[in-house]
Amino acid sequence: MNRLIAVLMLLIPGVLSAYGIKLMRDTLFNDFHPIFFHIGIQFVAGFLFFLIGISFIGGFIVYRDRKKQSEKRKNMDQDK
Repeated sequence: MNRLIAVLMLLIPGVLSAYGIKLMRDTLFNDFHPIFFHIGIQFVAGFLFFLIGISFIGGFIVYRDRKKQSEKRKNMDQDK
């Protein structure tokens, strides 16, 4: 169950990042979405979506690695 929650936590920011890349690509190829008022705003929104998604995934991985490293240290200290 915990792994399923972790996968879902990474899926949503991954989709957000992919949508950000799509918005930036559409801006470069002049495919304007009417929800945005200006093509520059579309690019900035896509860049922000991309950064938010990637930073969340990166933070999740760093947190997990630090947590596992501290567990390894605790186990090594108990073995001595």
